[in-house]
Amino acid sequence: MKYILVTGGVISGIGKGIIASSVGTILKSCGLRVTAIKIDPYINIDAGTFSPYEHGEVFVLDDGGEVDLDLGNYERFLDIRLTKDNNLTTGKIYQSVINKERKGDYLGKTVQVVPHITDAIQEWVMRQARVPVDDDGVEPQICVIELGGTVGDIESMPFIEAFRQFQFKVKRENFCNIHSSEDSIMCRCSTPLENSVKEKISMFCHVEPEQVICVADVSSIYRVPLLLENQGVVGYFCQRLDLPIETRPRKMLTKWKEMSDRSDRLLEQCSIALVGKYTKFTDSYASVIKALEHSALAICHKLDIKYIDSADLEPNTLKEEPVKYHEAWQKLCSADGILVPGGFGVRGTEGKIHAINWARKQKKPFLGVCLGMQLAVCEFARNVLEWEDANSTEFHPESKHPVVIDMPEHNPGQMGGTMRLGKRRTIFKTTNSILRRLYGDAEYVDERHRHRFEVNPELKDHFEGKGFHFVGQDVEGERMEVIELDDHPYFVGVQYHPEFTSRPIKPSPPYFGLLLASAGKLQSYLQKGCRLSPRDTYSDQSGSSTPDSEIAESISQEFV
Repeated sequence: MKYILVTGGVISGIGKGIIASSVGTILKSCGLRVTAIKIDPYINIDAGTFSPYEHGEVFVLDDGGEVDLDLGNYERFLDIRLTKDNNLTTGKIYQSVINKERKGDYLGKTVQVVPHITDAIQEWVMRQARVPVDDDGVEPQICVIELGGTVGDIESMPFIEAFRQFQFKVKRENFCNIHSSEDSIMCRCSTPLENSVKEKISMFCHVEPEQVICVADVSSIYRVPLLLENQGVVGYFCQRLDLPIETRPRKMLTKWKEMSDRSDRLLEQCSIALVGKYTKFTDSYASVIKALEHSALAICHKLDIKYIDSADLEPNTLKEEPVKYHEAWQKLCSADGILVPGGFGVRGTEGKIHAINWARKQKKPFLGVCLGMQLAVCEFARNVLEWEDANSTEFHPESKHPVVIDMPEHNPGQMGGTMRLGKRRTIFKTTNSILRRLYGDAEYVDERHRHRFEVNPELKDHFEGKGFHFVGQDVEGERMEVIELDDHPYFVGVQYHPEFTSRPIKPSPPYFGLLLASAGKLQSYLQKGCRLSPRDTYSDQSGSSTPDSEIAESISQEFV
């Protein structure tokens, strides 16, 4: 096993996650099996109880792990499936050590940061590095480890000490440190570094000039692996870690270059109104934005996201800040499609319902995710079924028409880990569902969930009779998972979070459908048997997977 540790200095949040993902990508493109671990030094057990304004979105894994959004980058770049133990926190480490102490595992010794905490960190990394993350179930060869925060943080010190010891435990030829040590330094900068600057960094940081890597701003994050490869990073790792890399064409990077070139050449534009509660901090919707980008790229359109604070669409805003109100509505009405993502809390929910109402009446392409689907149910109940007080018990516990209710798993007395989390199966109940066709006519799909409330199954017949169909349900047929509306170009809601499994060259079907409909291409796509025109496909030169079987089989005239 080879270990590559990525650490940061100066400030947090300038791209360690993308660098770690890119390093993994170029090594995987060489035929190596790569896994990744993110270390967050905060004391929380996991990211599940964070506000999106703290660290951005909470990313959800197949096993229900609520983790840092950087694990989303790892999965998207490397096309792997991680588990909750791939996100290590101070809270998890201390909890595990204290549990062992309570059981008497330390034989009455004084439990200390060194050696007990540092040993626990090393054991966790070595154990998790060997867990398979690809569909073939084969053990990885390389583990890329990102240490969150910066080296000078007090809470990072036990981890720094652990890896100081670790490099001697696993031997120098199996351990490499990027950024802060004597191995290599990756410099984030707005423009490429001149050689004189590299030489100065080299002299003062005790590394060779070729070990100073420039990570300048680029047009797309998908260019970062290419940027690193062009500066000889693969050759350096091959020599430093004695990697078994063959000299052969790197097909995976050919696909990434093609994708990046396509992104830079897009001319046609498609706009999506993202109506949410946390729109002032776009990391709150990181995976949603990536899923939209993946789908827009697949149909050769430049994506224009119109961020709308849902509270600005409400009548109260018209009274208090009319300019803000009219600007929000102008954005909504001018968008080609509307997306209402997941969220928690009552603020802004009425604004989301107004947006859904407008999308339904104006036949504007619409996708509701998690809370977005639940609010679509509320909107239809109020305005079509004429249940004026229809609502979720999350927002109105005394409603006479509780169309959304809390689930048995929900424990109001405890917040962390009490939701319906992780990968669950959804069964399609009909063969003529648009979403089923977008999933390749699959009988079922496995997608990731994160919710405490669900559609009230006792009321579903009232909706079905009015053309509002629950086309996807859980295995027991008790939980409503997918909604579709008759006589509408694309009105879809999903209880799960499909954005978490979207990939750059395999976009999520619900988001793909939204972009197709918003660009006016959905009907022709369905009529052609879910096939895109040649100009809307990637070439098959790389042999990599693509948005659907049609894209995998086609050869793009744009690039050949």
